Amino acid sequence: MKRIALISFLLLACMMGFAQGCLDPLLSQELNRRSDDERIEVIVLMKAQYDRSQLCRRADYYSSRAERRAFVVNELKTFTEASQHDLKSILVEMESHGLVSSVRSLWSANTLYFKATKTALLDLSERADIETISLNLQHRWIPDGERLKPASTTREVTPNITQVNADQVWGLGYTGAGVVVAVVDSGVNYEHLDLVDHLWDGGEAFPHHGYDIVNDDNDPMDDKGHGTHCAGTVCGDGTAGALTGIAPDATLMCVKSIRGDGFGGAVNIAGGMEWAVEHGCDLISMSLGMVDAGVTDKEILRRTCEAVLDAGIVAMVCAGNEGNAFLQMTYPVPNNVRVPACCPPPYLDPDQMANPGALSCVVAVGAVNYNDAAADFTSRGPVTWQDTEFGDYAYSPGIGLIRPDVCAPGVSIKSLDYNNISGYTNMDGTSQATPCVAGIVALMLQKNPELTPAEICRILEETSVKLTPTKSNITGVGRVDALAAVNAVEAYDGVNEQSIEAEIFPNPSIGSFTIVCEGMKKVSAYSVDGRLVKTFEANETECRIEGLERGVYLVRMETEKGIVNWKVVKM
Repeated sequence: MKRIALISFLLLACMMGFAQGCLDPLLSQELNRRSDDERIEVIVLMKAQYDRSQLCRRADYYSSRAERRAFVVNELKTFTEASQHDLKSILVEMESHGLVSSVRSLWSANTLYFKATKTALLDLSERADIETISLNLQHRWIPDGERLKPASTTREVTPNITQVNADQVWGLGYTGAGVVVAVVDSGVNYEHLDLVDHLWDGGEAFPHHGYDIVNDDNDPMDDKGHGTHCAGTVCGDGTAGALTGIAPDATLMCVKSIRGDGFGGAVNIAGGMEWAVEHGCDLISMSLGMVDAGVTDKEILRRTCEAVLDAGIVAMVCAGNEGNAFLQMTYPVPNNVRVPACCPPPYLDPDQMANPGALSCVVAVGAVNYNDAAADFTSRGPVTWQDTEFGDYAYSPGIGLIRPDVCAPGVSIKSLDYNNISGYTNMDGTSQATPCVAGIVALMLQKNPELTPAEICRILEETSVKLTPTKSNITGVGRVDALAAVNAVEAYDGVNEQSIEAEIFPNPSIGSFTIVCEGMKKVSAYSVDGRLVKTFEANETECRIEGLERGVYLVRMETEKGIVNWKVVKM
């Protein structure tokens, strides 16, 4: 009986042109072109979303980044399972009748992916808990212009390393050791001699040092070349000849999210990011981006990038290679920067405060040449989110969201070849600039593993070589400088806080806080996104902190013996 009712509903829908409920217009058009029993790849965005402000308030109580990540991932998984429970029950029933297959869920965006027939989709389109059902469109994530060009095996330190002063950081003892960098890309040739001795140990479950999201298996071998080249810029250690890595001792986690032809869907990219976070990465390097993205793809990736930030992880993402005059006509501002590089940063530069909005994990990266001039291909901002569910960073009127944040060398970059275990190739693109910045972040995190995404972004911006008077929509605040960035990081173990007799109380507090310490010089309070909120007068032994709104803050005390940081909660 239920089957007869469903068929009647289908016939009615056919007469209506499939334009009902929560079906995206493109999907409605596609349904008209497909046969009744043909399965269509779709993405379902659920209406329910975890209250982000509440999630962050609870996450801020955890003292370490690892604890914060575990809490956020568990909370979002639990929330997603609960909100999708009824829908998944229906999908199981439909699957038993051959109407649905390949169901997959994303906790980072409360999203589902599956293949379904017209009958199933029309039945699902009237559900009140679904925001949108859209086509899972396949996009080219790697621009055509980023082609591998043969390079010599000359023993050298590649010039992009010296341009950003990374080699000088190694002399200070920081090479990225102990920092896990997830390269989310076309996979990695994990057998290359320059990578093989510092790969992520995934144990018996992940013997090839990562995961293949595309084929849903544990072998992320590169069949494109792009991911291996990017991985070499992060941490190629020169065993085979050329030292190409900014952080040559960083631990590499390999995540394959696009096919060998460079195409893929937003679900695979989001899935790669959340897999990396779940499995313990310290940062993400992602030289991928989608041009001409639809609203659903943008919203999925922004939801994911917000969840990654809330888990305490930062991502370097390429701005794209559509900046030349011809491609700007095809992809004009505010749609010239690729998704997800168009997502907001974890820290808002003072120049952005004229038009602020919400935050995400993305540090967007543009490209310069070896003379610090903007590469002609590097994509141009600003971008806007005013026409999506987020509704922020209005453009025209409004300055939009300034993109990129920083830039790095991206012209004629030598790195690893995926076709063998000892070769090298050259490539151009913001894809090559992005892992350079990721390598610098690995150096910073070795010095202080508890840096927040906001602190990382702020330090990168404040220490970059300024190329324009204000933050630019071509080169951001400027070209990154590894030595200046690492020097700006307070060493995690450089000051033994236990040797400084200091106390802050009460914490949490419903009113004021009091610090007691000998030799105080300066006391400051920062918001969780890294902004200076207030400074306080301190005599040599006591400081009273008053006037803070409810929330979580980092209180920083400078003394004659060093620096002490506290996380405080104003109730």
